[in-house]
Amino acid sequence: MPDAAVHAVPHAKKRGRPQKGEGGGLRAELIEKSAQLFRTKGYENTTVRDIAAAAGIQAGSWFYHFKTKQEILAAIMEQGMQRSLTEIEAIAAEPLSPSAMLHRLVEAHLHTLLAPDHHFIAVLLYEWRSLDEASRERITALKDRYEAVWDDAIAALHHSGVWGVPSQFDRLLIFGALNWTVQWYKPGSGADVAELAQQAMRFILRTPAAVEAQ
Repeated sequence: MPDAAVHAVPHAKKRGRPQKGEGGGLRAELIEKSAQLFRTKGYENTTVRDIAAAAGIQAGSWFYHFKTKQEILAAIMEQGMQRSLTEIEAIAAEPLSPSAMLHRLVEAHLHTLLAPDHHFIAVLLYEWRSLDEASRERITALKDRYEAVWDDAIAALHHSGVWGVPSQFDRLLIFGALNWTVQWYKPGSGADVAELAQQAMRFILRTPAAVEAQ
């Protein structure tokens, strides 16, 4: 592994095992800082030194939580997917019409993609090939559950008759369009996430706004 040791940084925590009660917070911070770095620099171009410096710690403290960069990559994707899955499964349990259900899922997905402190989706999309096989199997299971919620919502909308021309590739095409927003959306550019979700529904359904809210 590159850069197994790092120099002290300003206000760095003391060497040695993190104090009791500090571990959970430090682990979460390592995940957050690593996700930011993996998103901006790329997984391969991010070193152990980069992560330690971003978190303001010595290398020894880093290794109490993760032994390798690969473990952090898996934790970013797994924790992020689990958080998003919990959110959309809660939406799926609500008594919503098919159109309203899809609208809520679209908005939740866009928020996950575009919130300023959310980096895991971008990391998952662009660093999937860097993940080892064992980690990939665990995260694939979460992705399958996530996609199943969407498949059920899309099937219900097809059966409702609101979506005039459904196809077998609807979920893949929707995800392709929504996921690409990370490349061009800029906060404050004239539409917030809620407005973007409304526009996405019009694009997906090709229907007037009145139908989207039914």
